[in-house]
Amino acid sequence: MAKKSRKQQPGGTPATVALTAAGTAFTVHAYEHDPSSPSYGEEAAEALGVSADRVFKTLVADVDGELVVAVVPVAGSLDLKALASAVGGKRAAMADPAAAERTTGYVRGGISPLGQRKRLRTVLDASAGSHTTICVSAGRRGLEVELAPADLAALTEASLAPIGRG
Repeated sequence: MAKKSRKQQPGGTPATVALTAAGTAFTVHAYEHDPSSPSYGEEAAEALGVSADRVFKTLVADVDGELVVAVVPVAGSLDLKALASAVGGKRAAMADPAAAERTTGYVRGGISPLGQRKRLRTVLDASAGSHTTICVSAGRRGLEVELAPADLAALTEASLAPIGRG
């Protein structure tokens, strides 16, 4: 029996390949990334003409020695105490960027909650549920995917919790 390859399809990323393989409805949005932009997420919201509360950033945190993915609106910030509580931990801090990149297989500013090299426990901010669709990184700077929050939660096995502030 042939093994499925995780190689990227031409023009695809591991995130879009995972979405396609799952049969999930999604839309890809590309924009010209400006390397001098101070915020990847706010840049994406502006470039796509989408409200910043519908564009979510993917952050990797260390909760009691375990890497955890937090997906929160770019309009706000991550509440580390709330994240730790959401996963039954005591203490959370932002993960070392090199460890986040190595573990997920993505570069900073392009980390997607989908198609990661190693599946990490994921928490999606509860505010996502108030939108029909949200945008998250498609795995590359300048590339976003738009999908239903319920689909993102299902594909990443994410729990929903109020982890964003802002």
